[in-house]
Amino acid sequence: MGNGLEELELKPVVEPVPERLTVDAMLQKYCGEFGPWQLKNFFLSNLSCTLEAFHTMVMIFADRDMAWRCLDHSGCNAAEKDVCRLEPGSWEWVGGRGSSTVVEWGLVCGNKYKVGLAQAIFFVGCTLGAGIFGHLSDSSFGRKRSLILVCILNTIFGCLTALSPSYWIYVLLRLLTGVSTAGNALCAFVLSTEPIGPTRRCTAAMSTCYFFSGGIALLSGIAYIFQSWRKLYIVSSIPSLFYLILVVPFLSESPRWFLVRGKFDKAMKALTIIANTNKKHIPEGVVLSLDTKNSQTNNNSNNNKSIIDIMRSPTTRMRLIIGVGVNFMNAVVYYGLSLNVVNLKTNLYVNVLLNAVVEMPAFAVTAALLGKMGRRGVGIWTLWFSGVFCLMGSMIKSNSEGKWRVLKVACGLLGLSGMAGNYNLLGLYVAELFPTVVRNVALGCASQATQMGAILAPFVVVMGGRWPFLVFGVCGIVGGMLVFFLPETLNRPFYDTLAGLEDGENTNIASAPSNNVVRVSSSNV
Repeated sequence: MGNGLEELELKPVVEPVPERLTVDAMLQKYCGEFGPWQLKNFFLSNLSCTLEAFHTMVMIFADRDMAWRCLDHSGCNAAEKDVCRLEPGSWEWVGGRGSSTVVEWGLVCGNKYKVGLAQAIFFVGCTLGAGIFGHLSDSSFGRKRSLILVCILNTIFGCLTALSPSYWIYVLLRLLTGVSTAGNALCAFVLSTEPIGPTRRCTAAMSTCYFFSGGIALLSGIAYIFQSWRKLYIVSSIPSLFYLILVVPFLSESPRWFLVRGKFDKAMKALTIIANTNKKHIPEGVVLSLDTKNSQTNNNSNNNKSIIDIMRSPTTRMRLIIGVGVNFMNAVVYYGLSLNVVNLKTNLYVNVLLNAVVEMPAFAVTAALLGKMGRRGVGIWTLWFSGVFCLMGSMIKSNSEGKWRVLKVACGLLGLSGMAGNYNLLGLYVAELFPTVVRNVALGCASQATQMGAILAPFVVVMGGRWPFLVFGVCGIVGGMLVFFLPETLNRPFYDTLAGLEDGENTNIASAPSNNVVRVSSSNV
């Protein structure tokens, strides 16, 4: 009896083994992939993309070329195409001096290039800002604080732009606005998509571009009401301040960012709030874990990843190079065709509205096909769809009339639709190709490539004749060919670390049937 009690007392107590789950697994199993919490967070985060459209597209109206008219008894020839051959004092601008920057600073004739220069400089700023905010939001500063900084800077620079005393000060402030605007979409996209489960992330991410297009459509109405360029800059900048005060306090930092920064308690707390709001429950004994064997390490220095870390890995290096190339070609076509749509010769406000409207069906079609064709399939299809119609447009003479002119315009609109669908896809695709620790760095590089393409696009359009459509067509076809070398990411998890990505890729290759391996290899040749 005594021996039995002694044995019973000496029997070791077995503690329950904690259930270790990644963020994706936690969202799927306990928190809910897209519940009320994610819906609210998604909507509020992406409202800032509407404001991004204001800061980006306001130049179309502020820098517009105004109509002019001859003064009575001045000997002015009203049949002239422009004012360059008219005598000073024989004509006047319609709308007054403050209607646009072109009127106020005389950006016509020999100074007309300055309009395009201001636009290019804005995108130069976007190129710088994409890199700056890509690294800043992945660093200890975080996604939410980066978005706060973006709102503050956009408000300040936008209002100061309205007070520009000269053209060159105006260009400088547009450069600075470009820097801050680039961080807007970057931070909003990551904040809105990272807390969403893997099977719902695709649909949500593909819906972000509706906010930008909606912003363009809304801006056309605002610009119609406020036709002074200085008033327009103020009216389009103040909403960033309202967003900062009224919306940002309701946004939460990404639990994935907490996790990779070693803040496991805060990451778990964020996921608990998501679960509670979605009327779910995370049971005791569940532990959040990185998708790597080194998940116990919370040394923040190991999480300060940069583009150097991306280039060291053969897997991420090739993905980055191809992703940058595809984003660059997409931007050349997307922004180039957007500028080329002015050939519709419609009212400026209606024309900008059409630019926004024509993109929306492309977003819907692309999102509907993603689940069936996958990211790579849709990427190839949209690029080639745009490329084919651009090549068709290049075969039609630029001075064609009647039905041929209508056909050329239709080719441009269809090309823009295809590239808009691809533009919408690229943000999601690039985000899924890279792990959390370098995701914003990769998105920043892709965004920089996009801005470089945007800088080049106006110069392609200036070439005139058949060249623009030909260049756009070649970019679309070549871009589609490059996508062949990227892997499919449909229903694949968001990896948190580079080691997790490498382990996941190696596991997939090892577990794939031999015929699948051959097929993948042959498609990459």
